[in-house]
Amino acid sequence: MPVQAPQHLIQLTMQLHRPGLTPRQLGRIGEDYAAIWLQNRGWTIIDRNWGSRYGELDIIAIDRVGQLAFVEVKTRRSAHFGAPQDAVDAHKRMALRRAGLQWLQEHGRDVPHMGMRFDVLALSVLAGRRAPQIRHIPGAF
Repeated sequence: MPVQAPQHLIQLTMQLHRPGLTPRQLGRIGEDYAAIWLQNRGWTIIDRNWGSRYGELDIIAIDRVGQLAFVEVKTRRSAHFGAPQDAVDAHKRMALRRAGLQWLQEHGRDVPHMGMRFDVLALSVLAGRRAPQIRHIPGAF
């Protein structure tokens, strides 16, 4: 049973196509879309935009089988700079691993889970398409 009505995803899709969004606004709307998309697939969102000295974890969630996932969301409106997931380079992966370990040290005992992984959820918001193209890469690194 979906957590959010499909109407909410439609509203977010319209926002993603709104001209003049700053990269930060586009990223936040993309993260909102990704969180609802995951919830509609049976995931439980534990935390969002959790910050540490190493950077921010976009979404922390438990998937349908009980595995803890740190989900990095990348949203792009064009392929000019490559696919969204290409932005998660070696430096970014290292920072996310460190932030994930810090989150686990502070909160891991409070959240029952069976293993953990780092996912990338890439949203491509292309002109002429209604909904974003989504590429979910479980265990991306």
